[in-house]
Amino acid sequence: MSKTAILVDGGFYRKRAKKLWGQHSPQETASGLITYVRRHLKEHVYHHELYRIFYYDCAPVNKQMYHPLLKRTVNLGATPDYSWMCDFLNCLKEKRKVALRLGFLDDTNSVYTLSYSSVKKLCNGTLSPDALTEKDFELTIRQKGVDMKIGMDIASLAYKHQVEQIVLIAGDSDFVPAAKLARREGLDFVLDPMEMEISKDRDLFEHIDGKRSCGNPYKREKNMEGNDQFKV
Repeated sequence: MSKTAILVDGGFYRKRAKKLWGQHSPQETASGLITYVRRHLKEHVYHHELYRIFYYDCAPVNKQMYHPLLKRTVNLGATPDYSWMCDFLNCLKEKRKVALRLGFLDDTNSVYTLSYSSVKKLCNGTLSPDALTEKDFELTIRQKGVDMKIGMDIASLAYKHQVEQIVLIAGDSDFVPAAKLARREGLDFVLDPMEMEISKDRDLFEHIDGKRSCGNPYKREKNMEGNDQFKV
């Protein structure tokens, strides 16, 4: 039985999970994440042993920020999003075989910006500036250190031959050099873009051994034999 390390780009997972399966409590989201990633251990007739789940994300920012629409400062530490994220990370800390790899948010360059959909509505005339609400704005804060930690862990797992397979849950091509390195060291490298289309002419698709997503973790999917259905 081969060992598998599952690496999760947390910002990507949370955004896709909310879009695909809706908003859930921190406890439900943490449990759903574990259910989701463990489905990767069942691959047709093969079963893989879990080495560890590496979860990469950033703790939320606790600071005062000026909101251009409200024309006042907002205490981010008192928002529901802040409490949700803190509870979610604490829930993951209690899960077996989960290692948190936290970067940080560059709050020195954080700003409130109009969402893309709101900008489109303003440009096509279906939304007037006077009709803007707080929901039309989103907080933009760039993550620091997350991609680097993912790349370093992939390299470490590959060079030390601690696993035979790496599953990366992510959606961009920033990890192509790390994926190429892992494959050169003989590892099976699988990408899970969570049902997001990955163009075959992109570098990331060229340098992976397989691609699969694992369905809704909040619903038990069964095949005709009554086993959990595994989507390839």
